[in-house]
Amino acid sequence: MLRDKRTNYQKSELLESSILGNPIEQLKQWLDHAIEENVPEPTAMVLSTIDSNGFPDSRVVLLKEINAEGLVFFTNYNSKKGKQISGNNHVSINIFWPTTERQIRIKGIVEKIPEADSEDYFKSRPIESQLGAWASPQSQIIEGREVLVENYKLYQKQFENQTISKPLHWGGFLISPVSFEFWQGRENRLHDRLEFILSDQQWIMHRLAP
Repeated sequence: MLRDKRTNYQKSELLESSILGNPIEQLKQWLDHAIEENVPEPTAMVLSTIDSNGFPDSRVVLLKEINAEGLVFFTNYNSKKGKQISGNNHVSINIFWPTTERQIRIKGIVEKIPEADSEDYFKSRPIESQLGAWASPQSQIIEGREVLVENYKLYQKQFENQTISKPLHWGGFLISPVSFEFWQGRENRLHDRLEFILSDQQWIMHRLAP
């Protein structure tokens, strides 16, 4: 029975005395630990946007950079999430690492990163991924998988023996956080939850009841 499936978390704890004062640095620390622990897809995060009807819309994207301003991911600007962000640049992120019994929730404001930065990242991608960015009309209705295969072959031939340029409709987004919540699973469902709220350019921390 689903109601009988539960885990008693007991791997670690999260105390005010041990957490870093800057939540972006705390995110980096936890991510480094997840990578060290060989967590599957440690950079995967659930990105939630708001559609034109006011509904949350969620999907998994990959975190590609953390800097002093926030979190960076890349996508097709003409995709559903790209269009939703252009209409409402308020988003949320959820990261869950079951093997370390940790979860991070983030709310933030999104903006495109400079085109030059998107160009630099695109050049670092495998050729197959570069071609995929051209081949896929992301989020559009297509007649079948063969459309993608044929598009891929078309661009493979077009860019044969030459540098693959970045599509203008593809690039990075920066999420500038306004709140973080760090969740550490604990025994008896008495989980640790420490929340950071950005106020007047300062991070204010609170403990939340589980």
